[in-house]
Amino acid sequence: MTVTAYDLTGRTALVTGAASGIGRATAVLLAAAGAVVHCADLDEQGARRTAERITSDGGSAHAHPLDVTDRAQVAAVVSAAATAAVRAGGHLAVLAAIAGIMHRSTVLETAEDDLDRVLAVNFKGVLYGCQEAARAMIDHGAGGSIVTMASGAIDAGTPGLLCYGVAKAAVVQLARTLAAEVGPHGIRVNAVAPGWVRTPMTRRGTAEEQSRAEAPMVRHAPLGRVGEPEDVAHAVLHLASDASAFTTGQILRPNGGVAMPW
Repeated sequence: MTVTAYDLTGRTALVTGAASGIGRATAVLLAAAGAVVHCADLDEQGARRTAERITSDGGSAHAHPLDVTDRAQVAAVVSAAATAAVRAGGHLAVLAAIAGIMHRSTVLETAEDDLDRVLAVNFKGVLYGCQEAARAMIDHGAGGSIVTMASGAIDAGTPGLLCYGVAKAAVVQLARTLAAEVGPHGIRVNAVAPGWVRTPMTRRGTAEEQSRAEAPMVRHAPLGRVGEPEDVAHAVLHLASDASAFTTGQILRPNGGVAMPW
C-alpha cells in the first residue's frame, strides 16, 4: 500500500523564519514532500540560501525578505505567494509561521521595550501571518492548514523566559481561537510546541558550554536527547498534510517527553 497522505504535490506553502533553524528545516522538508515553498525571513540572504538549497535538490522555491512585525510586508508576501499559486493552478494551502526571537530576562528585570519587541515578533507577527493567510484561503475556498510555532515554555514557568513564554502562550490561544473561527471554511489551525532544539537561537558559545546548557534537558527527557530542527519539521509536515485532516486547534509537542500534559 502506498501512503500518500504526506504528499504535498501541487500545493503552495509559505514558511516564515525560513533562513535558519526550524524554519529552514521545515521549508526543505515541505519542498521534499512536493510543495512549492515560499521562504520568507528578515535575513533575506538566508532565505535565498534556503530556496537555493531546495531548488538544487530538485524542488521549487522562492525567497522573500520579510519583517513579520510590519503588517504591510506580511500582507504583500502572503499576496505574492497566493497569487503565484493561483497562476500555477493551485492556491496557498499551507502557512508555517515559524519566525521568532528569544529574549532572556527575569520578571523583575524585564523592561517594557523588551516585552514589546518579543510580542511584536513572536505574537503579533504570527497574528498578521495567520490573518492574511486565512483570508487568502477563505477567498479561494479550498481550505488549507496553518501551523504556528509555540514552545515547551508554555508548559512550565522557565526562569528568565517571561517574554518568550508569554508570547508563545498567546500563539497557542491564537491557534485555538482561529481554528474555531475558520474550521467551517475547511481551514485547520494547529500549534507545535517543541522542547529544546539545537538551532542558532539556542546555540551557546563553545561545545562545552552547549553541552552544559543541554544537560538538564537530556537528563529529564525519556528519549535521552535534545531535538534537532528536522524533528520539529516533521511535526509541521504532519499538521500541514492530509495525515492530520481531522486535527485542528491542537498542540503537538515534539519534546522528547520532557513535558506530558493532558
